[in-house]
Amino acid sequence: MILPLLLASLIGTASVIDGDTIEIHGQRIRLYGIDAPESRQLCYVDEKPMRCGQQSAFALADKIGNQTVTCEQTGTDRYKRILAVCEAGGEDLNRWMVLEGHALAFRSYSKRYVAEENEAKAAKRSLWSTKFMPPWRWRAGAR
Repeated sequence: MILPLLLASLIGTASVIDGDTIEIHGQRIRLYGIDAPESRQLCYVDEKPMRCGQQSAFALADKIGNQTVTCEQTGTDRYKRILAVCEAGGEDLNRWMVLEGHALAFRSYSKRYVAEENEAKAAKRSLWSTKFMPPWRWRAGAR
């Protein structure tokens, strides 16, 4: 008999590591299906640099505030981090980050938040009001 893989729920106070990673009870959690700019990544508004990775992390921290965060694990990534869909106050944080333009749908791994990305792009929210490089290209060295 094959037993199903049981994926855990993590509930608690979250610390924001960056725009797509939080920590609850010492456990790193990567927000599934999204990719936010890296902490050191820059975007440009009228040719002026801004720290869009830092702003993405601040947006997530402000959204969470002191609310309890609940994460439903969807798997693990190649770095052994938990992948999860997380919510605070009944709202999907992964979805909110993409909808508000603070992160992109990570299409290489999921199509779950593509509609939200399209909406954010059309409305020119946050990242979409700047010139930026997708985080996966920035990490690959195309800086």
